[in-house]
Amino acid sequence: MTAEERADLIRRYRDGYRVVKEALDGVTEEELDQSATGEWTPRQIAHHLGDSEMMSAIRIRRLLAESEPVVYGYDEKAFAERLTADRPIEPSLEAMRWARETCSQLLDRMTDTDWKIVGTHTESGRYGTEDWLKIYAAHAHDHAAQIQRSRGRC
Repeated sequence: MTAEERADLIRRYRDGYRVVKEALDGVTEEELDQSATGEWTPRQIAHHLGDSEMMSAIRIRRLLAESEPVVYGYDEKAFAERLTADRPIEPSLEAMRWARETCSQLLDRMTDTDWKIVGTHTESGRYGTEDWLKIYAAHAHDHAAQIQRSRGRC
């Protein structure tokens, strides 16, 4: 990955919270628990993003700090289905926001050597810092689009 490609992905990563907030703008309590497409509901997505971003924050930290980092998978479907119920979404969105902010601080300080770090993911094998960035740069945008579809706006 070139420095320019990396910079573009970092910009996209930083923009993730904004696009999710925009996708949820004006959402009603009723809309939070409905899906026009049969995908996760906006409430499930919001809580998934909070959970996932907290996991991602730990993942990048393990990659950067440990000599032989292991990144653990988790059952995101079970989290989204079992841990959402009727919980308010704001705390999960704030968790997403601040997880991304603290990770952005780390991204700003990473060296060329840091971008070559590779660990092992328990489910998919080889997993490096660049893999992390590619995944999470797209993650919020993908779910913002899912929220828009769920609300019948795409």
